[in-house]
Amino acid sequence: MYDLIFFFSLVALGYVAGTIAEKRHYRSIALRERASLRLPAVTLKTVPYPAGRIRSARLVTGSAVISVDYFKRLLAGFRNIFGGTIKSYESLVDRARREAVLRMKTEALGAAIIVNVRIETATIGKNAHKKGVGCIEAIAYGTAVALHKE
Repeated sequence: MYDLIFFFSLVALGYVAGTIAEKRHYRSIALRERASLRLPAVTLKTVPYPAGRIRSARLVTGSAVISVDYFKRLLAGFRNIFGGTIKSYESLVDRARREAVLRMKTEALGAAIIVNVRIETATIGKNAHKKGVGCIEAIAYGTAVALHKE
């Protein structure tokens, strides 16, 4: 009986700690996204500036690895049985993608625009080749274009 109470206490603690960490990360992402609004990251393949204005163009990347907490993994396992949307994994992928883009923008300081942006994701973990998702890696990359001063 004590083992069962101990198990559920740990699951509840994991749920609370995971929820607090996720909300804190979302707040951090929102603040940094507002601060980086001046640097557009677009999927255009061509630069919307004349060639004479371009000072430099360089590859920039940003990657993030985000893990789902045990409680959400447990709930996702139940959802797999019945089917439907798995919200915990959706937020996991969303956080990883947004964090990777923010890190790419941080690497592109001094640029006017980032063009040809691509985002790729992969699962990481010892059971990643099966259905068990432990962590998600997102990598964002593009070409940071800096302009001459006018």
